[in-house]
Amino acid sequence: MDVDPVTGAGMDTGSSVESAPLSRGGVDIRFDAGGSGGRVLVMLHGIGGNAAVWNRMLPVVERNWPGRWVAADLRGHGRSAHAPPYGYAVFAADVAGAIGNPDDELVLLGHSMGGVVAMALATGWFGVSVRHVFAFGVKIGWTAEEAAQMKGLAARPARVFDSRAEAVERYLRVSGLAGLVDPDAPEALAGIVEAKGGFRLAADQGIYAAVGPAVGDFYRAAAAPVRLAAGEADPMVSLAEMQTHDPQAALLPGLGHNCHVEAPERVWEPFERTLEG
Repeated sequence: MDVDPVTGAGMDTGSSVESAPLSRGGVDIRFDAGGSGGRVLVMLHGIGGNAAVWNRMLPVVERNWPGRWVAADLRGHGRSAHAPPYGYAVFAADVAGAIGNPDDELVLLGHSMGGVVAMALATGWFGVSVRHVFAFGVKIGWTAEEAAQMKGLAARPARVFDSRAEAVERYLRVSGLAGLVDPDAPEALAGIVEAKGGFRLAADQGIYAAVGPAVGDFYRAAAAPVRLAAGEADPMVSLAEMQTHDPQAALLPGLGHNCHVEAPERVWEPFERTLEG
């Protein structure tokens, strides 16, 4: 039986639940949820992604997690509303407002930008109780030039593609999923939507303005333990960069940026060890 991501009440709606549990100023934030029990595992995707990137991880979660799980489409991503402004704290506030039952104990699993959002939630500033954070593939530092490039990208109009195949190809390329996900798979199709005259990426172009604030500030402010990790071949971050904050940070041999898609079991193993610490 699935559960309402807000109340934890049972819901007989299939293997997962699509819900709009939060409307903050008219902004709907969408979630998939499942499982049952006390502790809540919250999975947070990277920039431009959506909850579907966790699809390959879900069988591992269902086998091993002793509670509820929630996978969010962050504001401006996937099925959630396009409603700027976008930023780490805004994303964190949305998630906390939707699933932040004060009695819940949250464990956060965040990929890339989702890892920074997880750290923000762990500060205690958003009224939720976080026990652990496992953040992987997080880009530690943005140069001024890189941040300016992303803000320039955010200001561009969304491109409309003539065909679904072209839009899917673009989504897979910008999300780093090309070669990992079949273009006809649900994970690929979740990244695009129909638009007037064709198809576009599901994410709002403006989301790219979110990057830039120092990740180290969120790491140091976290009131819960934060473990950092990354694929050995991840071009976004090195072991040395992660160890400036987390001396126990680790590399996952042979994996790239989207470790949870490449080898979900190998992400779960160090995540589970973190919980035992």
